[in-house]
Amino acid sequence: MLIPRRSTRTRAAALTAALAAAVLALSACDPGGDGGKSDAADKGLTVVAPGKPGEPATTMSAEDAVKAAAGNDIPNSADFRYTRMMIEHHEQALVLTGLVPDRASSTPVKRLAERISAGQKPEIAAMEGWLTNNDAGAREETHDHSAMPGMATEAQLEKLRAARGKAFDTLFLELMITHHQGAVTMATEALADGNNVLVEEMANDVVAQQTVEIDRMRGLMS
Repeated sequence: MLIPRRSTRTRAAALTAALAAAVLALSACDPGGDGGKSDAADKGLTVVAPGKPGEPATTMSAEDAVKAAAGNDIPNSADFRYTRMMIEHHEQALVLTGLVPDRASSTPVKRLAERISAGQKPEIAAMEGWLTNNDAGAREETHDHSAMPGMATEAQLEKLRAARGKAFDTLFLELMITHHQGAVTMATEALADGNNVLVEEMANDVVAQQTVEIDRMRGLMS
């Protein structure tokens, strides 16, 4: 389930709006001023900045508010970690869905696998592009699969490869539900710890899409 979170973009917009209001107020009080940000800082003007969910608003100088608003989109380590790990996570999903056409007996399972594959391939490309644009190689780091929530083990993959028909359908759905739940966990952590707007948008997409797919897969198992 998606945990409500004030987005980076919303918080930055609120901070910028607060700063603008403060500068306008200063200009009204000082007709001789030019209304600039440096003028606001020189006058010691303070701005009330909205806090993160569960945290109180903070008061900062206009100068600090300008810096905070400008740096609100700079990627941090959580953004890079999430993106690299989610690429590997998605790639295993493609391995799982790639086994479906020759082994599954259920048409709805086959269609579901096609949708998952069609959705995650462009997401991998988008994340690799983001890493490249932010001067980080998409393959710069590797991770222990066991450290990623929801990843199937080699033994589970071998068992899935050996299954056919209804037995395959059931095992595939079980593994893919767990896999999706792990992706939602990773995306939720990125939303809490990351700082970049594009990564936030990608993580929100993962949560929204894969939550829907989890419900659909549970329906197929009933």
